[in-house]
Amino acid sequence: MINLFLQAMSQLTIIDEKLLLLLNGLHTPFLDQLMWAVSEKWVWVPLYLLLTFFLFYCNTWKYGILYLIFIILTIVITDQTCASLIRPIVERLRPSNLDNPVSMFIHVVNDYRGGRYGFPSCHAANSFALAILISLYFYRKKTTILMLSWAILISYSRIYLGVHYPSDVLGGMIIGGLYSVLFFYISKLICFVSKDRMEIKE
Repeated sequence: MINLFLQAMSQLTIIDEKLLLLLNGLHTPFLDQLMWAVSEKWVWVPLYLLLTFFLFYCNTWKYGILYLIFIILTIVITDQTCASLIRPIVERLRPSNLDNPVSMFIHVVNDYRGGRYGFPSCHAANSFALAILISLYFYRKKTTILMLSWAILISYSRIYLGVHYPSDVLGGMIIGGLYSVLFFYISKLICFVSKDRMEIKE
């Protein structure tokens, strides 16, 4: 049983590396700069401001502030879970890390190799946490498609830049998704309790 598990894990690792090299190898000078920009957090500040605006535009100030607090809380906890809790335990070297044998086959952009460990991807976790939470709050098909497409693009950019394996990104997606759903229902429970109390007072 243990041997079968180890064999399965070995095969998954091989597939992971092959997929990484395939996606990382599809590089052009234009895509290098595009994916570099996509992966840069500050590039998306206008999007964050726009989302904040619509968060308050589509809700009362009370719920707008509540939702904003939960979005920030979700991202902070998601990020810290990945970076400070899981990474030090798993200690999986990034593919671009020079101590990793696969690094000699990795296409690196602007000499960027990231930190030492890469599982799970914080970019993927944070972007999916935000994308899913926004989709749940607005509950519109177009919003969901746009936000998930944005999160997928950011996640792909991390593989393209060679700083994450596909499984790093998948792990981040799952963690971000779980936290977003959890905090969505907690925030909705608070809204329900708050509304119920207001009706009782009236």
